[in-house]
Amino acid sequence: MRYLLAILVLCILTVVGILGFRGSHSRKTSLYIFPDMEWQLKLRPQKDNGFFANGLSSQLPPAGTIARAKPLQAASGPALPFEDAPVFTGRVTGTTNFVELNPMTVNAQFLQRGQQRFTIYCSPCHGAQADGNGITKKIGAMAVVANLHDKRIVELADGEIFHVITNGRNLMGSYASQVKVEDRWAIIAYLRALQFSHLGNVEDLPQPLRASLKK
Repeated sequence: MRYLLAILVLCILTVVGILGFRGSHSRKTSLYIFPDMEWQLKLRPQKDNGFFANGLSSQLPPAGTIARAKPLQAASGPALPFEDAPVFTGRVTGTTNFVELNPMTVNAQFLQRGQQRFTIYCSPCHGAQADGNGITKKIGAMAVVANLHDKRIVELADGEIFHVITNGRNLMGSYASQVKVEDRWAIIAYLRALQFSHLGNVEDLPQPLRASLKK
């Protein structure tokens, strides 16, 4: 046992003597056990390189290359998934603040898509009218379901609702894998229409529509 301890101490002293303590500074040349981790064979962008015929490191994509992602057309212009764009994050670019309004172009077709997606993914719990009386509550599978007409939820920014759909909150799980980005915004647009129809009044309508409604 003594010899084993002596050999262990000798090994430790040898390693420390050669490599030094972690975090210590030395002017001696470093000992690289795996030098390829420090000096890698790689091409630096926009630098000369003799490997390619044109002598450049940065090359154009080969013919027939398929892009990994296509831009999503938001109201402010196209955006790619890897960009810090409100349409993908629900937040103001470069901040942690949620965007107040839907960044997509909202029209009748977009609302129709939102109604379809809402019916599929949201109405089972929140109900067709978003009042929290979906089938899961009626059969007792979920005792507590949010009423989306509550003042607290009505006052949420559109970006925060997008964040909840994407990441989940409390009893609600994430729907990022089930609902595409543009469909999440379509659901939000349709939810706002439901909230407006539930909480609005005749004075909110344009004058021509008010007259037709009273008839």
